[in-house]
Amino acid sequence: MKMASKDKMPKSDEEWKDKLTSDQYHVLREKGTEIPFTGKYWNAKDKGIYVCAGCGMPLFDSESKFDSDCGWPSFSSPINNQNTEEKQDKALLLPQTEILCRKCGGHLGHVFNDGPMPTGLRFCVNSASLELKKK
Repeated sequence: MKMASKDKMPKSDEEWKDKLTSDQYHVLREKGTEIPFTGKYWNAKDKGIYVCAGCGMPLFDSESKFDSDCGWPSFSSPINNQNTEEKQDKALLLPQTEILCRKCGGHLGHVFNDGPMPTGLRFCVNSASLELKKK
């Protein structure tokens, strides 16, 4: 079931700036990207559920996290396909598939076709877009 845009979190830029850190705002609202190997979760091994830093939507289980050596947290699949959405990103020379939080529309990162089986996908996510709820 796709969430209608009217069901998304209607917040102004000022409300987002009040809620988020400057790094979180840059990534989630301005579609920024962290410098590789600098985010707090790129090499985290803790067990739990990664939720959207903007709205708390559950996004990825630590069980699907793997070391891709790319410098960002990488997951083989989202916790639920209904919690994320994908959109073509043509901002760079090579088109990519952007990952967004379905609830707040926050930019999470990009998905690539070079992950481990069985999905073969690598959801490359910025740490600033996530919060880990430890098990």
